[in-house]
Amino acid sequence: MSRIPKVYNKTYSTPRRPFEKERLDSELKLIGQFGLRNKREVWRVKLTLAKIRKAARELLTLEEKDPKRLFEGNALLRRLVLIGVLPEEKMKLDYVLGLKVEDFLERRLQTQVFKLGLAQSIHHARVLIRQRHIRVRKQMVNIPSFIVRLDSQRHIDLSSKSPLGGGRAGRVKRRNMKKVTATAGDEEED
Repeated sequence: MSRIPKVYNKTYSTPRRPFEKERLDSELKLIGQFGLRNKREVWRVKLTLAKIRKAARELLTLEEKDPKRLFEGNALLRRLVLIGVLPEEKMKLDYVLGLKVEDFLERRLQTQVFKLGLAQSIHHARVLIRQRHIRVRKQMVNIPSFIVRLDSQRHIDLSSKSPLGGGRAGRVKRRNMKKVTATAGDEEED
C-alpha cells in the first residue's frame, strides 16, 4: 500500500525584486529591531498580512448588508482583536487595510518576553524561549514566533521546571555543587 504524500504550502513568498535597496534596508531594520533569525521570518509575516488584507479588500467590495461580508468580516475582525493586532475601538474592515508588519511582529512571544523584562535583550529572549525557560499559562512554549493572544499576555513567565524559574539546577551547577561538597568532605576527614 502506497503512502499519500503530504502537501506543504509555502509559508512565505520571496520578493519580486531581490535587490531593491529600500526594501533590503527596511527588512534589515526589522530583523534587528525584533531579533529575527533571517529575512524569511519577515517574508512569512508579510505573506500573512497580505492574505489578511486581501480578504478585507474582497469583503469591502461587497455591499454592507451582504451576509458574507457581515459573517466573514466579523470573524476576521474578531480574530485580529483576539491576537491584539487590531484595537477594539478600530473594529472596521477599513482599519485592517492600515495594518503593518510591525503590528504582527509586536505580538510574537519573543517580543513580549523582552517587553515584560524577563530577558535583557531581544536576542536573549529568543535564547530563553528556545532553551525552554518560558511558559504561557501552564504550557511551555519554545517557538519564538508564537503569536501571543491578548488574554494570554499576562500569563507569560518562567517555566516552573526551568532552573531560572526555581526548578532543578542545571548540569554545570550540579557538577560544581558536587565538587564543592566533595572538597568539603575531604577537608572534614583531615
